[in-house]
Amino acid sequence: MRSFAGRNRFGIAPLSIRGAVLCASLAFAVPASASSTRLLKAGVESSADQGLIGFYRQRGQRPLWTEGGKIDPAARTLVETLRRAPLDGMDDGEALASRVEKAIARGAAGQASDMAEAELALSQAWVEYVRVLRRRVDVGMVYAAGANSPAAPFSAHILAAAGDAPDLDAHLRNVSQLNPVYSQLRAGLAAFREKRGGSLAVAGISDRQIEQKLLLNLDRARALPIAEGKSFILVDAASARMFLYEDGQVRDSMRVVIGKTAEATPMVAGVIRNAVLNPYWNVPPDLVRKRAASVVKDGVGSLNGKGFQLLSDWSASPKPLDPKSVDWAAVAAGTNELRLRQLPGPGNAMGTMKFTFPNDFGIYLHDTPDKSIFALADRRLSSGCVRVEDAKRLAGWLFGRVPSTSSRAPEQVVALPAAMPIVVTYLTAGWDGKRIALQADAYQRDAAETRLAASGSVPRPIAMNR
Repeated sequence: MRSFAGRNRFGIAPLSIRGAVLCASLAFAVPASASSTRLLKAGVESSADQGLIGFYRQRGQRPLWTEGGKIDPAARTLVETLRRAPLDGMDDGEALASRVEKAIARGAAGQASDMAEAELALSQAWVEYVRVLRRRVDVGMVYAAGANSPAAPFSAHILAAAGDAPDLDAHLRNVSQLNPVYSQLRAGLAAFREKRGGSLAVAGISDRQIEQKLLLNLDRARALPIAEGKSFILVDAASARMFLYEDGQVRDSMRVVIGKTAEATPMVAGVIRNAVLNPYWNVPPDLVRKRAASVVKDGVGSLNGKGFQLLSDWSASPKPLDPKSVDWAAVAAGTNELRLRQLPGPGNAMGTMKFTFPNDFGIYLHDTPDKSIFALADRRLSSGCVRVEDAKRLAGWLFGRVPSTSSRAPEQVVALPAAMPIVVTYLTAGWDGKRIALQADAYQRDAAETRLAASGSVPRPIAMNR
């Protein structure tokens, strides 16, 4: 086998096993099965990859890709995956596919040394591909409690997962999908490149710009801590829509209201564990200042009938304050901070329920009494939180029913039957199987990434652990 010389652009050192295998074939004259094991062991032990060495030792040098002088059909799936790998950012994917294919052809001839060579070539290529596919790229996603930041796995874990899979071919196909958002975007990029724009071109936007958007959004999809086939909630701030995924498919979607341009909803991943019924609304500081200005103008009577409480602090047991004791002019000027809370009720800005997930931004999903805003084309209206079009429908999907309360007590916490992953992202390009759909870059995140890339300072793949 040709040496996979050097290191690829993600710092992964390839294997070189040809010499070790040939030396072992000259050194030992043993029966075919024992010879194959000895040859495989010699090739493995010559590797600098301790994970690969450990994997085969754990298996007693039993091969993964070859058995009884035959090569598993999954090997062909791996070759196909490598040929497509440039779409995943693996620039040498096609060249690696050709080298692996030649190793497979030699192994198919039945010589023990060639079979051992093909075995290790396949394992090395699979490890290299998965580590490139699952590399972590910094796109601004924040991983809150319960969400694991994607990172390139160790080679031992990659091979162990393949070895434990009941169907190796299905395992390869599943892993290469990464997640449903990523696989869909990658299909769009493949179609666009195949047609060189052509019928997939978008008026007023160059092919280069479209491809650049697809690549930016592929990196954002790569950052989603969601496995293929899992259920999760995806909030897309670019289209101001929420998608409910089940078994890797969109089962429902609805419109949402997201943060104003000056208070952009962040990209954050977390886990929803509870719904809160009859929630309070803790008014954001900027809105407190605006409401204070109304009080200065119209008097404290402007607070009446709207269910607002003035509180001393943000502790769990704040003291109520008399509105007449507050220096409203100072609050309006921003020199005096005031906590303003709205009680549950028909006019409460949170509506009847909210869905929380711990994060440092204080972002959550919630109902709203004002349904007219969902008919607007531009739904960037909030202070960062996400208002959902149909909270009861969302609750029905999460709980299997719409939870209810036996009293009007505020802030009643109801645990979900199972924790639900949620990711809030920003997808300005999509693919529906027929056409590429582009969203406006309302938060100017594409523009910022493009400027960084042009300057050569855009954050690229974070170093991967071996």
